[in-house]
Amino acid sequence: MVFGVGSFAHSVASILAANGAKVSTYLTRNYGHYPPSLIGPTYSREAHPDPVPLIKQHGVELVVPQSIDWAQQPWAADLLKSRVGILSPTGESMRIERERDFARQLCTEFKIPFPKAYVASNRLTAEKIVAAHPQPFVIKNPLCSPTSPIHTIMCESVADTRAWLQHVDYAEGIFLQEYLGRAEAGHIVLISGGEIYSLVTNQEYKRAFDGNMGIVAGAPLGGLVERDENDKYGLARELIHPLQPWLRKVKYHGPLQVTAIKRGGKWHVIEYNIRIGVTSGAMILRLLANPLETLLAAARNRKLAPRFRKNWSFGASLTLAGHGYPYVQLQAPPLPLEVTAAFDLQDVDVWWNEVASDANDRLLATGHRIADVIGFGASLAAALEVAYRNIRRIRCIGSYYRTDIGKSLWPPGCE
Repeated sequence: MVFGVGSFAHSVASILAANGAKVSTYLTRNYGHYPPSLIGPTYSREAHPDPVPLIKQHGVELVVPQSIDWAQQPWAADLLKSRVGILSPTGESMRIERERDFARQLCTEFKIPFPKAYVASNRLTAEKIVAAHPQPFVIKNPLCSPTSPIHTIMCESVADTRAWLQHVDYAEGIFLQEYLGRAEAGHIVLISGGEIYSLVTNQEYKRAFDGNMGIVAGAPLGGLVERDENDKYGLARELIHPLQPWLRKVKYHGPLQVTAIKRGGKWHVIEYNIRIGVTSGAMILRLLANPLETLLAAARNRKLAPRFRKNWSFGASLTLAGHGYPYVQLQAPPLPLEVTAAFDLQDVDVWWNEVASDANDRLLATGHRIADVIGFGASLAAALEVAYRNIRRIRCIGSYYRTDIGKSLWPPGCE
């Protein structure tokens, strides 16, 4: 059972179903319900406020959550007692993503480079920090959640930082993290049975427009993954493996992603996430030859034997954004969505997001993110060519996609 909506639920459910799973989706948000319904039964949180009875009734063996917020729900303790496999670390392990300053403390303890960072409870304290340390900061919420009052604000100057401090919501305080530049990359592993298994090195294109212009959007506008079980760029070796004592102490098992900035020839952690990722997850599962077997074993904290498909080494994801995105306060009516030519039969996936169908089974765009189109190939160029060829076959008024994915921020460590 997938906990989620839109393209995340559509992709995970579809890929696991293709590998022999009987799938369903527990709809955790009030949009993007149509795509997962194409793959299997869906259950709304309004009709089923507690998913645990559904899990028991249907003999669910694996839960794949879209976000970490499941652990804050009133039914979370019962979910854990059910002993269903959850593709997520639990308990103390979750703090590495949930609490930003805890991640900083872990890095200090295990001598992992981390930007200078400070926590402030109010604007006055935050302004004093910037006065004492006059440099640009990335402004984040101290607690990570899709419903956080502050979403990441990238400030590239001291003036940017001071201006934003006048306008952010201090309800949960503020986390100020030293800005280290744009040379960002990530690496995703699975941890199970006390061992670390590298899967991919990845890149997310978080800014809204070509040239890495515009605001940092609520979710990336594109992404890349490279099969990297040998950790060729050293991200896991430098930033995840040193955590091994803590990982074993808390019995961590599940996904772990590190996102880092390279500065002065050295990687610096900017955050850890405990999910396979909205952008990267669909690519990882398709690159694996045995995704269902691998996820089940990880959820049960058993030894893993991930196997990769031989014909693909890269995935390239493009997001088709809808009217008004990334300024989500701008709304549009449901808009006609047209597929002007059949998608390729090989090397591409199209996952619908905020899309529905009308009484005549015609597709409509119903929100700000319409689809994710993913190309695969033996080379990055091949994967990008497939993705761009197919996204051009989707038409919806007011929609757009970035045309420059892969032209910056890659290879890892580049701006």
